[in-house]
This record gives sequence, C-alpha cells and structure tokens, in this order.
Amino acid sequence: MLSTFLTAERTRRNQSDRVIRHRSMMLELQGIPVSPGVAIGPALVLDADGYRIPRCIVPASDVEDEFARLHTAVDLVSAHLEHSRLETTATAGRSTGDIFAAQLQMLHDPRLHSELQRRIGEDRQSAAFAVSGVLHNYASALRRLDNPLLADRAQDVLDIERQLLMQLGAVTRQPLSDLSEPVIVLSHMLTPSETANLDRRFVKGFCTETGGPGGHTAIVAKGLEIPAVVGIGDFLHQIAGSNCVIVDGDRGKLIVDPDDDVLENYRERAEYRRSLAVRLAELSQLPAETTDGVRIQLNANIEFPHETVACIDRGADGIGLYRTEFLYLSSDDEPSEEDHYQAYSEVVQKMDGRPVVIRTLDLGADKMGRGNMAHRENNPFLGLRSIRLSLRNLDVFRPQLRAVLRAAVHGDVRVMFPLITTINELRQARMLLNVVAEDLQESGLPYRSDLPVGMMVEVPAAVMMLEHFASEVDFFSIGTNDLAQYTLAVDRSNEYVADLYQSSDPAVLRLIQHSIDVAAKSQTPVSVCGEMSSNPGRALLLLGMGVRNLSVPPSALPRVKKVIRNVSIDQCKAIAERVMKLEAARDVDLYLLDRLSDLAPELVMQ
Repeated sequence: MLSTFLTAERTRRNQSDRVIRHRSMMLELQGIPVSPGVAIGPALVLDADGYRIPRCIVPASDVEDEFARLHTAVDLVSAHLEHSRLETTATAGRSTGDIFAAQLQMLHDPRLHSELQRRIGEDRQSAAFAVSGVLHNYASALRRLDNPLLADRAQDVLDIERQLLMQLGAVTRQPLSDLSEPVIVLSHMLTPSETANLDRRFVKGFCTETGGPGGHTAIVAKGLEIPAVVGIGDFLHQIAGSNCVIVDGDRGKLIVDPDDDVLENYRERAEYRRSLAVRLAELSQLPAETTDGVRIQLNANIEFPHETVACIDRGADGIGLYRTEFLYLSSDDEPSEEDHYQAYSEVVQKMDGRPVVIRTLDLGADKMGRGNMAHRENNPFLGLRSIRLSLRNLDVFRPQLRAVLRAAVHGDVRVMFPLITTINELRQARMLLNVVAEDLQESGLPYRSDLPVGMMVEVPAAVMMLEHFASEVDFFSIGTNDLAQYTLAVDRSNEYVADLYQSSDPAVLRLIQHSIDVAAKSQTPVSVCGEMSSNPGRALLLLGMGVRNLSVPPSALPRVKKVIRNVSIDQCKAIAERVMKLEAARDVDLYLLDRLSDLAPELVMQ
C-alpha cells in the first residue's frame, strides 16, 4: 500500500538531496524575533506532542545491536497492533479494526525497512534516530499530497513512529528537565510556564513553529534573556537531528547547519554584543539623563524575583511593572497569600527603597488551568481576563491584595490594575483594596494602606475616557502591548497576523499621544511599560511625545539608557513631530531606525 509512494518519495528526496549537497546543507528560516541575542549550539528538537527526537550516531561496532533493537521494537509494536485489531474488530466491527490492519501493513512495508536499514548500516544512525527521521519524512510528504485520503494517513505514520520510539526507550515526556549540556530548543510551541521553567544554564535559545511577538511566552523569554524566535511555521520535520543551529533573536532567523562563513559571521556578532554589553555596563550607575539635562525615570519590567539583581546591576530606578501572573503559571497549585507575600517582599526588599509597581493578575480564564477560574472561551482576548477575572473570583483576588498591602511595609510599593475599561471596574477594585486593608487591621498583621493606586491604559475605551479616570487614580501606565492589540484588532500571540501587530502604527501612536496629553493636563504621572519602550528608536519617539518615565525589560536597560544619554529633548520632539505625519508603521520604523543610526550608531546591529 505504501510501497509505491515510498519509492517515488525516496527517488524525489535523493534527487533533492543531491541538489542541496551541491549547493549547501545550510537552511535559513524566517520567524518573528521576540527576545534579542544570538545563540549557537546543538539542536534539541521536540515534536508537536512534546517528545524529544533524539540524535545519535553509533560506532560501527554497535550497528548490529541497533539492528537487533529495531527488530525487537518492530515485533513488540506489531504484537500490540495485532491485539488492537482483534479486540477492535470484535467490539466495533471489521471496518474499524482495519485501521490497525493498515498500520500493520505500514509497519511491515519492505521499502520502509530497507530505508531504516540503510540509515543504520550505512549512516550509522541509532535505531531511534533512524525511525524518527524516516517516518517524520514520510508523514510530512503525505501531508503535502493533494489526495486527502493519503494525507490523512500521516497521523497513522506518526503513531507508528511514536510506538517504535517508546519501545526503543527514546521517548520522554520531560525532555527539558534532565539537560546536562547546552542546547537550542526547537519546538512546535512552548507555553509560558514551560518557558519560565527552562534551565538557563543549558537552554541557550529557542525557536517555535507558533507564537507571536506579544504573547506571554515572548515576554518570559525576554525576561529570562534567552534569545528566541517564534512563529516560524512548520519546520521541525526538516531539521530533526541537526548538528548545529543558530538562533538570531535580533532578526528573527533560525539557521540550520550553517556553513563556515555564516558561522564565523555570527560568532563575530556574538562577540560584538558581548563587547558592547561591557561598554554599556559603564553607564549603569549614571542617570538616564538627556544631553540637555532632562532626567528620565528608567524602570524595569520583571516577571520573577531573581530579576531584581539584574535590575540593580544595570542601574534601574525602580520596578515599573512587576507581572505577578507567573506565580500562577509556574506551578500546578494555586498560589497562597503567603506565596504572594514572600515573592513580593523579596522584590521590595532587594530594591531597597526604590519604587516597585505591582500589577495584579493579568491572565485570561483560558490560561487558568485550575478550579472555577478555568474556562474555555471562543475569544479569550475579549473575554474573562485580567481585572474582569479577578473581580469575578474574589477568593483569588483578595489574597493577592492582602499580600501586596503586607509587602508594602518593606518599601515603596504601588499597586496597579490591568485592563481597566470602565470607571465601575476601577471603583470596584479600589473598594476591595479598602476592604482588604480593614481585614488586615483586624487581624493585627503589619500592612500599609496608603499605597498609590494606578491603572493600565491598554483599551481604547479607557483612552477616550481618560479625563474621568484621572480623578480616580494616582498614576497611569500605558501598556502598548494590549493597546496595539485592541486598537488594531490583532491577536498579539498569533503568528499569522504578526505583521499587523505594530505598536508604531499611527493609530496606536495617536492614542498614546492623547493619553500623554490628558495626563499632563490633569497632572497625573504617566509611564509607558509596554515592549514599545524597550526599542531604542521607539523610546526616542516616546520622549518626544512627552513621556518622562519608561519601564523596560532588564536586558534593555543599558541600550535605552545609552540612547537617552545621546540625545536632547528638542531632538526627540523633532522626531515625534515628523513621525506623527507618517501614515504607516513601516514608514515610522524605517524613519526611527534612520535617526537611531545617526544618534546612537553603535546600537544598530549590522
């Protein structure tokens, strides 16, 4: 059944291989850059189900053992499939049982075994690596066929692969938990919690088939300072077992099996980044001050308490955004009030009097995999999330607010509510904060109730009503990630519309400018804490628009401080004036890059 297809496919692949070898074995793929930096190393490839696809070349002396292991695995899988066929036929009829009969025919196809034997005998691949490579190639080829019937058989092929790998002992469901050497992780996707738990000693970078520039996975990667590229599309089947890959987190590239010239070029770039980091480190204890003496408050965004060390070392004035949702994502258990308190207190104490803005839970019900908070929604970004979710689940919200007020006794703490859309939401949140303070007073626990209270400005409706919010809060923080998403109707975690997700879009810029103008008129402090502020060129634009408080990932602190210290406010105003006349995000970004090249050329990677 599969023989004719396998013969044709092998012929096509051999012809293709000759062309590729004649030119180069290098493969360059384009994705979406989400965390800057360059990483070079061996690939650890995970398939769409999270399995590790092992790469192993065996000594010639072990080839016969690999043949024996393969034959044993085939026999065991064959017995299992035959048992399933008989049992299913007896209970569901012959037509259903024939599903397993077809898999048995695939498993025993002589051309398949010929290819496996060639890889093990001639190429000295391990049995597991040969199985993974051959069957993944066949499944991918089946998916490309116009015949829907054959295309549907790809899943059967992958099922056989999985069963063989399990019998060969090559499959593990936790491939990231037992690393012992540096790797580049290549996966269909990584969840925010999986990303948060990556071992930074060994995971030097990662690339995924799915994802967008504003998703939580991207934010965590930047927080961990792991070079990352997402949204590459279907690529894993092309690179299983590659010796060397390069992750270019600046340009959004994944390079597989680079040639010597490319490898040397990237090593030089990595060295340039290291030398630049050393030069920028000299600015760490200097103020973020423009050439004409205007002091800019330069804060840091963090996800984890351990990031405070980098914030202090790089001269952050404070924490402008402490994202608390990763207390929920990094554990299977609901964080207790004490968990919240310990995490917040650690950050506040380490910041030693510097301001710390704690944002309450900013997740959707679709991301909450526990209890009454877990809901499946058709459109989660427009559903029960952030402050809406918290106000619907007071048993979760109250412990977090109690912990914030308790941690505030250790330093300068401010609290901020996300995704505020209506005045009523803000008033409900503030009222609950007052109720919690009264509870703490009765309990006798140390706390502070005089915290400045702020709101995220990230919904166009809130921007248009900002004059009314100004009398209800102590400060605003513009979240450009969600503001761009909701203004442009673009899912910021969706790779298919990533080109439309641009915080430099003129429509978004006009909303930001309106927010800054309202804040100035009402004398309400305003900051920008979205990813937009971490881009040096866009930071210049924000200064020109009137922003004097930026909050960026710790990794971006040196670069943003450098550009601030290289310019005057008048230069920034001229930039903003020019940008506000442009009609497209691409025009804005090209102009900002041009100005950055003039004002801080060493920050522009060649």
